[in-house]
Amino acid sequence: MADTHAIARRSGDWWAVEVPSIPGLYTQVRRLEQVADAVQGAATDLGTPVGAVTVEADISDADREALADVRSHLRRLEEIQRETASESRRVALRFREQGLSVRDVGYLMQVSPQRVSQLTAASGDD
Repeated sequence: MADTHAIARRSGDWWAVEVPSIPGLYTQVRRLEQVADAVQGAATDLGTPVGAVTVEADISDADREALADVRSHLRRLEEIQRETASESRRVALRFREQGLSVRDVGYLMQVSPQRVSQLTAASGDD
């Protein structure tokens, strides 16, 4: 079974779906997450079963740019969260090694004492 590519275009409350590589394969779905299953079912009905389906949502260039910006920001946010978690562990451990209580470390870091315990017990996994 070959993998295929589907293009979904908004049509009222539905997504109209076509697969250019399979003539006559058209279907519709309510949500983009349903495209792959609908395409696989329709392809099988046409006697051309397919493997994985990549879905391309036909959206405006402005929307595509905005989506790319959001995805870029989310990747940066995930990186910042990993760095913050790592640095928080280092700082909490340093304070604890200096003899500060869990409560004092929590006060300084503006987190709960329970969070300090989690940070200082972490094995370094992010």
